[in-house]
Amino acid sequence: MNCLIIDDEKPSREELRYFIENHSSIEIAGEFENSIQALKFLQDSRDIDVIFLDINMPNLDGMELARIIHRFEVRPELVFVTAYRDYALDAFQVEAFDYLLKPYSRERITGLLNKLEERVGKARSAGEVKSARKPEEVKASDDGGKTRKLSFTNGEKILVLNFDEISCIKANERKVEVSYGDGESFTANYKISELEDKLDDEIFFKSHRSYIVNVEKIKEIEMWFNNTYMLTIEGMDEKIPVSRSYVKEFKKLMKI
Repeated sequence: MNCLIIDDEKPSREELRYFIENHSSIEIAGEFENSIQALKFLQDSRDIDVIFLDINMPNLDGMELARIIHRFEVRPELVFVTAYRDYALDAFQVEAFDYLLKPYSRERITGLLNKLEERVGKARSAGEVKSARKPEEVKASDDGGKTRKLSFTNGEKILVLNFDEISCIKANERKVEVSYGDGESFTANYKISELEDKLDDEIFFKSHRSYIVNVEKIKEIEMWFNNTYMLTIEGMDEKIPVSRSYVKEFKKLMKI
């Protein structure tokens, strides 16, 4: 069983580390002073059972990070460690395991650690081990009750989009340019191949080795040379090619 500690205050991280190391068998997989760093860590597919996180942090606060994690298909237990009482309802909404107020007593933290070990141990025995998934792997639950989303990171920025907001994804060297909304775009630190399998193939179509388009955003299909096509996409000035390798599949998809 392992965990992450996310808190912008070093003394708070050190205190929590002391209790975890001396009063539990939980391994600390990483410590971070901001949510952006932690989210990047989670992108590397490391299995994490528990995340201890502060709320009041710069750039991306702990509650915003928790909302992103809550959309993971499989997610770790969340424990808020904060001096603020005002976010207890928000913590409930993201199904946090506990809400630990600073300053906390030895009895409170050791009791919490025991409960965590018991909870994760039972989950493992039942085959329900929770682990962190990459943010770009956020998908709908089987009951269809949640909107499917993708989270894209670039430096200190995170963009979370519903599938139906995305118009086109274009490869740009080792990154991708995501076109969305009314002509907006965002460069993200992914290869197009990393995102291809995460998208719904009933909505998204790879028209070229460098392009993935949302077929629901296609406004016009124009015949091009060598029996290929050029696509006009909602909110985009650039026309998107359908290369010869993908024409047959495209015609079948579009029933043309």
